[in-house]
Amino acid sequence: MSRTTLLLVALGTAALATLASCGGGPDTAPLRVYRHSLDEAPTSLDPVHAATVYSNYVIRATYDTLYAYEYLARPYELEPNLAAAMPEISPDGLVYTIPIKQGVRFVDDDAFPHGKGRELTAQDVIYSIERHFDPANRSEGQWLWRDRIVGLDDWGTSGANYDADVAGLRALDSHTLRIELTRPYPQLPHTLAIGFAAIVPREAVEHYGPEIGIHPVGSGPYKVESFDTAKAVLSANRAFRQESVDIRAEGYDESLHAFTHVAAIDGRAPPFLDGIEIHFIPDATSRMNSFEKGNEIQFTELRNEQADAVLASRNPPALLPAFAQRYDLSTGLEAGFLYLTFNFDFPEIGRNEDPERAARNHALRCAMIKGFDWKARNDTFYFGLGRVFPGVIPPVVPEFDPQLSMTSVELDVEGARKLLADAGWTAENLPELVYADTGTGNHQQMYEQFRGFMERIGYPPEKIVWKPYPTFGDLQAAWKQSQLPLVFHSWSLDFPDAENALQLFYSPNRSPGSNDSNYSNPAYDRLYEQSSVMPPSPERTAIYHRMNQMLIDDCVAISGIARTRILLWHKNVIAYPDREILGGFFLKYVDLAR
Repeated sequence: MSRTTLLLVALGTAALATLASCGGGPDTAPLRVYRHSLDEAPTSLDPVHAATVYSNYVIRATYDTLYAYEYLARPYELEPNLAAAMPEISPDGLVYTIPIKQGVRFVDDDAFPHGKGRELTAQDVIYSIERHFDPANRSEGQWLWRDRIVGLDDWGTSGANYDADVAGLRALDSHTLRIELTRPYPQLPHTLAIGFAAIVPREAVEHYGPEIGIHPVGSGPYKVESFDTAKAVLSANRAFRQESVDIRAEGYDESLHAFTHVAAIDGRAPPFLDGIEIHFIPDATSRMNSFEKGNEIQFTELRNEQADAVLASRNPPALLPAFAQRYDLSTGLEAGFLYLTFNFDFPEIGRNEDPERAARNHALRCAMIKGFDWKARNDTFYFGLGRVFPGVIPPVVPEFDPQLSMTSVELDVEGARKLLADAGWTAENLPELVYADTGTGNHQQMYEQFRGFMERIGYPPEKIVWKPYPTFGDLQAAWKQSQLPLVFHSWSLDFPDAENALQLFYSPNRSPGSNDSNYSNPAYDRLYEQSSVMPPSPERTAIYHRMNQMLIDDCVAISGIARTRILLWHKNVIAYPDREILGGFFLKYVDLAR
């Protein structure tokens, strides 16, 4: 038996022991456990690999970050979390001084002497950021701070010696952090609120090695007792700092939130539960069956194929009376979007050294974009409630341009056929393209629909080849290794700024970074670098719009749609669920009616 297997067995035993001690005897109250569900499993719980909403759900419940988002405020608003206040910023925007709360302790764990968690300090924040620049970790979050913090990149390339100082990351004292930037970076506080910025103790990484990915050691409201591809079991961290919730300060609005009963947590300190279970159930039917049993999962996201059995109306979404008696519902546009990007590493469709072939490839990409039927995709898979928009700046960010031409998302079969013919493409010489996704029925249906769209413009269906991957992690690995010519996935914004979508096409972020398209355009890169040091302003927004238009003109991606999510939860759950801005931060506040 491998050490990993042994550790999982030990963690499962610990989970059972925790359950027994919390509520097994005749004189103890039953356990109060909230059971959440997600449609995929995390690939790792190590913050350097917190690249998915699934990982973030667990990481944000078990680790801490310097900043967080207000529980209920929309648009999203930053607030101090581990930080004692918002940062003090120098006039030139290059130096951030951040006070850190005292008395915060990591959970008790064998990684520490005598198994006792110690106090979290500014040095832990430095160490956690440095880990992203240690080549051994193959960080998926390095792009957030690459070339941004003085000396940090050189520290990584010079051997990643954790005992060596980084000029731009300094602990002024045990609880004051100083970050010095190479250039202004207005989004820095937002980056310190996401899962990549979770604070990890060095002792835990050195004790568990790679297995830190299945054994998180944080200072958050919950701690992981067991984790596998089916479920994560979390127990309350009873040593979590006692901070009472001010529900008004968290954005509470009676007219919007009264039905959730979250006012019941006002003045109380989380965690409110004995534990949380997060069940990973890819199949939507299985998830709904578990949800309706009443004694299993207590939350699910409704899928389009289930709508008619659950909803009295789709627009606006409203539950049938029998469901309305048992469940609460909320809807909202996602903070992100879905898109299909072409991988420019493939000369058959992307970059090509032959200028004539490069021009033909451009025509091919543009024709495929014209042939994509967004209305059919929206109606078939997203209740008809998704918001289709041009480019990659989604509707939820303030820089969205509602006046932008919709031409790039309008179906034009004849225009697509003409583009192909004018560029010399025929059924015989069109390249074979692999379309990959996880092997669930829903994803294969999307593939079949896509292949049907392409057949209408003259693309032979046998040349759009289906390649299923067993898990989302396997699929993601293929993206990161630039193995697929077509990459279809969603992007959940890390923070509410269009920069977070536009960086998806910045060439230094190429695979294994966030630029899965491996698009490279020097003019685009220059505009990105110019805008990335600017604070929010009309001037910056104008640059963002120019970049967005470049992506549209270069036919980089079939984009995009922001889904309207329909979330359901049992009426005994006191919560306002959310899976946006990389999800999971609401779990800290969940309670159950007594």
